[in-house]
Amino acid sequence: MSHLPLLPILVPLFAAALVLFFEHRRFGMLPQRLVAWTSMAAMLAVSAMLALEASSGRIPVYLVGDWPARLGIALMVDRLSALMLLVGLLLGVACLLHACAGWDRRAPHFHAFFQFQMMGLNGAFLTGDAFNLFVFFEVLLIASYGLMLSGGRGERMRAGLHYVAFNIAASALFLMALGLLYGLLGTLNMAEMAVRVAQAPPQDLALIQAAAGLLLVVFCAKAALLPLYFWLPQTYTHAPGAVAALFAVMTKVGLYAVLRVATLSFGAAGALDGFAWPALLVLGGATLALAALGVLASRRLRSLTAYLVLGSAATLFIAFALATPGTIAAGLYYLVHSTFAGAALFLLADLIRRRRGSAGDRKDVIAPLPERAVPGVLFLLAAVSLAGLPPLSGFIGKLLLLEAVPAGARTGWVWALVLGSSFMMIVGLARAGTRLFWRVEPWPDATPDRIAAYTPAEALPAAPSRPLEIAATALLLGYGVALVVAAAPLLDYTRATAAQLQSPGDYVQQVRAATPALREP
Repeated sequence: MSHLPLLPILVPLFAAALVLFFEHRRFGMLPQRLVAWTSMAAMLAVSAMLALEASSGRIPVYLVGDWPARLGIALMVDRLSALMLLVGLLLGVACLLHACAGWDRRAPHFHAFFQFQMMGLNGAFLTGDAFNLFVFFEVLLIASYGLMLSGGRGERMRAGLHYVAFNIAASALFLMALGLLYGLLGTLNMAEMAVRVAQAPPQDLALIQAAAGLLLVVFCAKAALLPLYFWLPQTYTHAPGAVAALFAVMTKVGLYAVLRVATLSFGAAGALDGFAWPALLVLGGATLALAALGVLASRRLRSLTAYLVLGSAATLFIAFALATPGTIAAGLYYLVHSTFAGAALFLLADLIRRRRGSAGDRKDVIAPLPERAVPGVLFLLAAVSLAGLPPLSGFIGKLLLLEAVPAGARTGWVWALVLGSSFMMIVGLARAGTRLFWRVEPWPDATPDRIAAYTPAEALPAAPSRPLEIAATALLLGYGVALVVAAAPLLDYTRATAAQLQSPGDYVQQVRAATPALREP
């Protein structure tokens, strides 16, 4: 049991290596898929055990190589890590199911890249060291480059290259920030950093704050906060369906890093506690307004979904930046909801794109959608959830957030912004649903180019029926229904997580109390 924190990293690593042995065409896809599903099942079982352990309030610490935490690599599992680990793996199950419908045949090394992606995600959530956070960021990013660009051409290749260039620049900035912090503090273990920051001489605090601000800029870039959001809409719009759905958790990794570092490494020190929250609150509000406008202006369903993911990240920045136990707990619930709902809409958009033939997922091109009943019901569920309408999980998350917003003129704008953006998203989703599912003939005032683009039903190429794609989308929406049914225990868990995050002293004490099995001389 003491080795459990290491298994979510080791299992996908060995699975990725094993998959490479079966990539020759004579083996077919069956061995690769068996390895992938065995790996996912093992990771899910381990993550469930880790979540059960973390729910007790104890923080298991795994000292890799038996080095002390301040010197070596330490893996730590608190309530937040366990929650993010479980969310990432549940999302991975649905994305893998969708890919196994046939897309994995067209993407070279898909299953190897997918396993490395899961390894990077799991490691980022479990590591207690800022440098190894950088290492796992690079693992998941390199795997995401392969997933994004495999078999790509045209617009997808162009968007993928922009995505690669942006993240390489952010990674270089990440290394600079880590170098500054290590030079000032002498450690990059996050718990030990909290102690060193509290003990730093006053003349070093300004430089430490500058280095910490640089680090937060990197995390905000990963989470697509304004003005560093421009990579997200194009990347997510042109990514394959299963990949775009998996990328729904990528912005949440940046948010997780912001929350972890701000509450632990700098939150335990009075001089730097909360120094970035006011700026992140304002930028989160601006990003939410931009995302709502993007939803209204989007001409493709995939682009609309990308802006909805951007809006969910902005809402989480607002929740975390308010920095009260209630807003953080509501934000964590909303994080789980938005990850699953956004991914479901990406998968559904991919299904609609294939079923409409040359019209794709464009809203401004009139084309009938064959077999509209099942996709229509799935779209309705996803739209209601993402718009924040009752009775689904989006409504619960936003209601809890608004209830927890501190009273006062300084935060009253949060109510107006959250409600106003929700209304704009409802309008955008309603227009998309109307044009994709109801409109099958050109309307009277349609422009000539749109009428010319109309494709009769008999001219549409028949798309193959793929029940696994429907099953993957339904699974993600089923997660959302489960969030409603199990709202009470999940909210108890997120409230306990928020309390643990806002008491970093206990976290630091438990981590520093972990000693090597062979004690230091």
